[in-house]
Amino acid sequence: MSLETINAALLDLTPGDLLLDLGSGEGRHTISFGLSQQITAVGLDLSHADLKTATERLSDFQDLSGAESPRVCFTQGSGNQLPFKDQQFNKVVCSEVLEHIHDYQAFLREIKRVIQPGGVFAVSVPAAFPEWVCWKLSDAYHAMEGGHIRIFSASTLHRNIEQLGFKRYRSHRAHALHVPYWWLKCLLWRADPQHPVVTTYHRFLVWDLMKKPWISRTLERILNPILGKSIVMYYVATASHSPEPER
Repeated sequence: MSLETINAALLDLTPGDLLLDLGSGEGRHTISFGLSQQITAVGLDLSHADLKTATERLSDFQDLSGAESPRVCFTQGSGNQLPFKDQQFNKVVCSEVLEHIHDYQAFLREIKRVIQPGGVFAVSVPAAFPEWVCWKLSDAYHAMEGGHIRIFSASTLHRNIEQLGFKRYRSHRAHALHVPYWWLKCLLWRADPQHPVVTTYHRFLVWDLMKKPWISRTLERILNPILGKSIVMYYVATASHSPEPER
């Protein structure tokens, strides 16, 4: 299990890049990319609580690494009206955010505005089938405040992005081993959200994250194409709105 949903190796990160993590939450992508690559990473989120947690995590990582000049920062703001100049970033990531947003196409238009021509945009949303099962098993899963408000069709989202002038160059699915956890949690939500079966599986996921054993890594690689919980797509921003075939 990888903590990051978006694969940094597919972003073509180069020293000096300026990356925006839109809807950065508690900072998992922002911190990982900013501290492991010679880039500057900016995390933006609407939640003050999440940004506070992200800042505390960043401080912990910096204390461990001894970094003197942080290449990571966080700011509060809305994806509907990004507080950045046109074409300010050459990399933008938006992971597990759009399924929460009513006017998600406004987010996409703002991403197009702030990304440079030739820049890379990576987006992830829950894959349709695993998400549909969760909705069927539990209303609470998506009806809670801040929950998911739609099940995305990957092809529809791709068309929305392509129409803004992006070319997709890669896609994959991720986190297949998370799917049984969420299905079990949704199945048992009404009876006991902390059911022993759910907590035991969660401990397995944490163990997998820390130890990365070959057997579970291999199993996830096999299952991801058919059962990955997230669909991840990678694009290049172009000046043209004429779509080209996926490579």
